[in-house]
Amino acid sequence: MTSPAHIAMFSIAAHGHVNPSLEVIRELVARGHRVTYAIPPVFADKVAGTGAEVKPWNSVLPGPDDDPGDWGTTLLDNVEPFLDDAVQALPQLTKAYEGDTPDLVLHDITSYPARVLGHRWGVPVVSLSPNLVAWEGYEKEVGEPMWEEPLRTERGRAYYARFHAWLEENGISTHPDPFVGRPARSLVLIPKVLQPNADRVDESTHTFVGACQGDRDAEGEWQRPAGAQKVVLVSLGSSFTKQPGFYRECVRAFGDLPGWHLVLQIGKHVDPAELGDVPAGVEVRSWVPQLAVLRQADLFVTHAGAGGSQEGLATATPMIAVPQAVDQFGNADMLQGLGVARHLPMEEATAEALGAAALDLVGDPEVARRLNEIRAGTAEEGGTRRAADLIEAELPQRG
Repeated sequence: MTSPAHIAMFSIAAHGHVNPSLEVIRELVARGHRVTYAIPPVFADKVAGTGAEVKPWNSVLPGPDDDPGDWGTTLLDNVEPFLDDAVQALPQLTKAYEGDTPDLVLHDITSYPARVLGHRWGVPVVSLSPNLVAWEGYEKEVGEPMWEEPLRTERGRAYYARFHAWLEENGISTHPDPFVGRPARSLVLIPKVLQPNADRVDESTHTFVGACQGDRDAEGEWQRPAGAQKVVLVSLGSSFTKQPGFYRECVRAFGDLPGWHLVLQIGKHVDPAELGDVPAGVEVRSWVPQLAVLRQADLFVTHAGAGGSQEGLATATPMIAVPQAVDQFGNADMLQGLGVARHLPMEEATAEALGAAALDLVGDPEVARRLNEIRAGTAEEGGTRRAADLIEAELPQRG
């Protein structure tokens, strides 16, 4: 029996970075630990629902309801905000935890201040990764080619110089790349089948525990309409949803298919009027309880984010992957390689291509067999309970 401890979790205000670990936090609270969770106020209620004690702080990152265009388009556009946020967040978090040092730090991969604070406090630090992790050779194969062009620019060199200086101010001599990408201990909250080059991942550092989904009943219910022979869910997640043209293609592809019902999640940045007239078998929503729909769906058209990809696998739902950004392109390739999805680049995702891919996938016994095989395998990775066990194993022994 592990004695109760103070465990501090740190994350950013993004659904894809908060949702994957919420059940782990709930489990740690249920085991009697005091869990504090540092998060911007927009996610305070969601986090408090796990039983954790919220430590609010103010972020300068684009929020979940902001226009995805606020993130910019280049690599530097994407990474600079995280450093800016870390620099301004650290004093806030230092103050929030003054006189309340935890026994262990948990953090999302984007929370740079958490690693600084863990170093300062001299306590164990465990990364909770909601997506793929670096493998042996990652830097040569991915990191260096990706940074080659930005590092030729003054802006790119200034970014690294600033990151170095911030780490050194806080007593950390590690280069920014391994500081961000090479944690000392990591729990990976995705099924191992979604990890590229999984055979080259150091499993003494990274442990794959699979999806930690919970029952998600609080998100609401969804009922399959009477008479719907096939149900298709279209969702591009929570961030990259401003795609009215793509949604119109989905309506063209599935809206008039006899016996099909289309659930179309369009997010907050598209007006339903932009879709024109939609047939009776199309349900247009700004948000849906995704897992509840997937449990009854026959097909999932997804952006192939880590959360959506594993929900498709957990519910054994064939997928059409239309990636939008970052790791989604790799996830789409992985899903296609597993034999459970088709990767359709956005520019090729016409009504005709979507319809053809759907007819290829739905009802194919080999696709169904692979999905059921993967679902059974990922269930054995342990999920929430195993993640909590491994976190408790990292707690310092106290006499």
